[in-house]
Amino acid sequence: GDEALMVELREHVAKVIGKIARPQAIIFTDDLPKTRSGKIMRRLLRDLAEGRELGDVTTLLNAPILDELKAKAAAADD
Repeated sequence: GDEALMVELREHVAKVIGKIARPQAIIFTDDLPKTRSGKIMRRLLRDLAEGRELGDVTTLLNAPILDELKAKAAAADD
């Protein structure tokens, strides 16, 4: 992702919502984990962000995106 865009997004969140809501990291991705009906699996995104086990992913349509997001999240932690 673009560093300038990350800074801009973080500052926008701090200004609009408040400094307490400013994200520590922003991960850019081409896709998100979705169910077969096309709904974004926000639970999985939360679990990834908080470093928890992902649990049941049987309804996931695009499973390979999880590995990509895990790798990006690990790189963002470094």
